[in-house]
Amino acid sequence: MVRKFLYVVAALIVLAIAAAFAYRFFGVELMRMAMVPGERFRPAAAMQAAAYREPRMWLARPDIPGNPALWTPAGHRPRKEPGGAAIFFIHPTSFLSRAHWNAPLDDAEANARAALFLRGQASAFNQAGEIWAPRYRQATFGAFLTSEADAERALDAAYRDVAAAFDAFLAALPADRPIILAGHSQGARHLTHLLRDRVATDAALARRIVAAYVVGWPASIETDLPRLGLPACAGADQRGCILSWQSFAEPADPSLILDTFDATTGFDGRPRRGTRILCTNPITGTPDAAAPASANRGTLLPNEGMTDAWIEAGRVGARCDGRGILLIGQPPQIGPYTLPGNNYHVYDYSLFWGDVRADAARRMAAR
Repeated sequence: MVRKFLYVVAALIVLAIAAAFAYRFFGVELMRMAMVPGERFRPAAAMQAAAYREPRMWLARPDIPGNPALWTPAGHRPRKEPGGAAIFFIHPTSFLSRAHWNAPLDDAEANARAALFLRGQASAFNQAGEIWAPRYRQATFGAFLTSEADAERALDAAYRDVAAAFDAFLAALPADRPIILAGHSQGARHLTHLLRDRVATDAALARRIVAAYVVGWPASIETDLPRLGLPACAGADQRGCILSWQSFAEPADPSLILDTFDATTGFDGRPRRGTRILCTNPITGTPDAAAPASANRGTLLPNEGMTDAWIEAGRVGARCDGRGILLIGQPPQIGPYTLPGNNYHVYDYSLFWGDVRADAARRMAAR
């Protein structure tokens, strides 16, 4: 089940935010006690696409001046000219409370964290076009730490919000506007479902997709990709394709991820066990490739208070291993949130911020 993989990924993210030493000493059980909601899941009214006509339902949208996705480090600026792509970005989990299975839309702390994610992740796309990033009733971190059916219900509810926002996004665009899809972690999970449910069933929509960045979430080449409506990106200037990576420094220990992934079922109903995970090298924009640190166009490095950041080129190289994990060499010192096993999940975008920016521009220019 996908939920089992969510359990692992989200547990790792919680470690980063709550400090990894707590996991090493006390394990997942302590996190369950602290973060799994004590209440039963209570279904909320379904969100309709019409609700997302309102700017207040979005963290970023073209008509929201100064939104966090417009942030750039020194030396870069967002697109000023009309046109370009419409970018639909789904932020990762930012709701940590155990008070509810799903985040209230007006939760101030969750929204502040989501804004931080937009500055560090979605901002990589703001030269390619205009970014739309919906608020959604995301599943809380605690939903990833239990096998209760309520956790699955919370994830399904979160996805329904994302799907409603996506429908409103499409309705607001000209029928020929190119689209970039992107997300991270829980957001990338929802993106795979959008690809399966919307893109794979609508050939006209699929032709408008410049690229889909399924980052920090594994997609099986054999059992998932055939159902997502787009192929994996085979070339650096290819349009209409999917990129995905999961970052580990060396020596890497992705066993927790792989063991759980191998116990899940793909979108085609077959077991994922032993299948290869899609690995795109973000430096080259191609699958199963290697690139030296000197080729990296820029890693985003935050200051201690995470109030600002700067770009440093040539800091981190990358190569895909045989199973589909992106290896980045010796652990780079880019922040305190490295996860067990040398997992750099939290930094999947910031490690390659400059490369993602260049990749989106290159695919937009391709024909």
